[in-house]
Amino acid sequence: MQSRMPPERGSFVGREHELAELSARLEQSRLVTLVGAGGVGKSRLAARTASLLPPEAFESVLWAPLWSLGSGTLLIPLVADACGLSDHSARDPLDALATWLGARRVLLVLDSCEHLVAECAALVETLLARCPALVVLTTSREPLGTVGEALVPLGPLSLDSDAMELFAARAAAVGVALESPEERLAASEVCHWLEGIPLALELAAAQLSDRPVRIMARVLRGRLALTAGSESTVRPARHRALLTTIGWSHELCEPHERLLWARLSVFRTDAAPEDVVRVCGGGPLTGAAVEKALAGLRRKSIVTVHDGRLRMLDTVREYGAMWLAELAETRATADRHAWRFHELAASAQRDWWGPRQAEAYTRLVSCFGDLCAALDHLLATDPPLAAAMAGKLGFFWACCGQLHEAGHYLEECLQLVAEPADTLARACWALGVVRCLRGEYESAARLGARAREQALAGADPELLADATYLLGLVMLLRGEPLKVVDAADRALALLAGDTPAAARCRLVRVFALTASGSLRRARAEAEALRADSVSAGEHWTRSYAEYQLAVIALSEKRSADAAAHARSMLRGKQTIGDAFGLALGLDLLAAALAALERAEESATAYGAGQAFWDMVGHPQRGTPELGPLREHSERSARLQIGSEAYDHAYVLATLTDPFETLNDVLKNP
Repeated sequence: MQSRMPPERGSFVGREHELAELSARLEQSRLVTLVGAGGVGKSRLAARTASLLPPEAFESVLWAPLWSLGSGTLLIPLVADACGLSDHSARDPLDALATWLGARRVLLVLDSCEHLVAECAALVETLLARCPALVVLTTSREPLGTVGEALVPLGPLSLDSDAMELFAARAAAVGVALESPEERLAASEVCHWLEGIPLALELAAAQLSDRPVRIMARVLRGRLALTAGSESTVRPARHRALLTTIGWSHELCEPHERLLWARLSVFRTDAAPEDVVRVCGGGPLTGAAVEKALAGLRRKSIVTVHDGRLRMLDTVREYGAMWLAELAETRATADRHAWRFHELAASAQRDWWGPRQAEAYTRLVSCFGDLCAALDHLLATDPPLAAAMAGKLGFFWACCGQLHEAGHYLEECLQLVAEPADTLARACWALGVVRCLRGEYESAARLGARAREQALAGADPELLADATYLLGLVMLLRGEPLKVVDAADRALALLAGDTPAAARCRLVRVFALTASGSLRRARAEAEALRADSVSAGEHWTRSYAEYQLAVIALSEKRSADAAAHARSMLRGKQTIGDAFGLALGLDLLAAALAALERAEESATAYGAGQAFWDMVGHPQRGTPELGPLREHSERSARLQIGSEAYDHAYVLATLTDPFETLNDVLKNP
């Protein structure tokens, strides 16, 4: 059973009855919603239940965390990404997702639906209608309200057993042992006053290093008794208990810790420490003060650390956002957040041609939710800066398969922004690349021409070269290579030195030379481009230079060289997570293996390639000359081992995790 589960989110205690009920409902119903108040442990129970399912229950368990979404605009792309779909087609995103899931037996977990109930309900209804074996588990503070929805209410932990066990475990984690009868009695009272709510218990236990449990019980008794009067508007009691505990944790924080807590609420994904310093610093929070306050929040369990990144649970984040508004800092913090992630986009663009290229890809993927939040904020407050940021991100997102997200933001920006010329040119270029990868060549050509006009207006040779790259790519995919070489030569003549735009322009020129049959020139220029890429330490250009060298080697009957180049290409594409490039590379490797009379391995490579083509949402693509090459190679492999053996190896590869097959293929020289 394949699984894309979330990281561990804290202690899991008891819940045997709820585990059994949720597991049973998943066997009986296609839509199950785990309903409960904030802090009650819905996500943990969903993750625990999914992890205990027998391997034969589902082909895959897929987890989509929705709390990072500020609106429903990117709901479907986020779910598609969680499902492993990197759609490059021009289809409706929901149609592409439903087609991708198809008839597979999949458990899809939509975590934290409460702020997008209507959108989630519409999505789930469509997917369940079109995907007959799909089962959906949602967590929410309220039901989705769809037909056939099975509800599993989740309440607090049992007070005298599970709640005490969790509280004692978290107390031990901060070095406090609840050993004496008096301490055990006081701990039991704390569990009762906190209604057995897991988050409240964990926050309270984190305070035991500074406050004895007996005093904690007495203070809670007084505080909750005050909020329990008839005039209280906080209902039910467990909401009062949770809010009281979070508020108490807030009061126990030092002033700098409270301010940092509030400012941290602006992040949509787990935050890198350096981003926290840049976004949350300022005023009394100097660099040293941020570090000290962060240590305090970690001791109090307000913030946890996972894989070196800082995480704040949703309910705690909401409280921080409330205080940020009370401090009248919401706009200022959002401005700093947006500027920081604009800086990261600009840094990634600068690092594209160099040894930090792969790191830049990884960095942008890890903070995707915050990049989207920054763009949303800038679209509302500073559209020109939003357009500049989207233009810097567009090519990265397109290469990583996030075409719908890139297209959405670039289209929004181009509706709002008409200047300056360089910003407009880059946004048009990036959107043109997106459209080209979707197969929308007419639209891509128009955007390329518009980018070229703006580049000429701004007298910017870098942007002119990128516009030439885009227009050349469109001409290649239309089967018009002869026009590309001259245009690339003119653009390159205006550039000085190695730059990202020069590398892309040189690359499209190599493609054109190969397609037009000038193999000797193409090979020499591809080898020079590869050498420059290796020297620079970058991967994207090098991988496509290897791709061209593999095509040329196949045309020249140098099959072993073709296989070596294809494998090198695959390693580069694997490094930056380019599913489209992996599909192309596996097809080339399969052709080389067929020429080497390794037919079964060829069938396996083609099958894995098909899995990646399915992942990007359209049939096999590439420049036109690849079609006949694929057909010839498949016929050759079938003749070598027979159609039955070929089909068996091919189908088996299509049904196996393509990333596992890719690793196996790369191990065999």
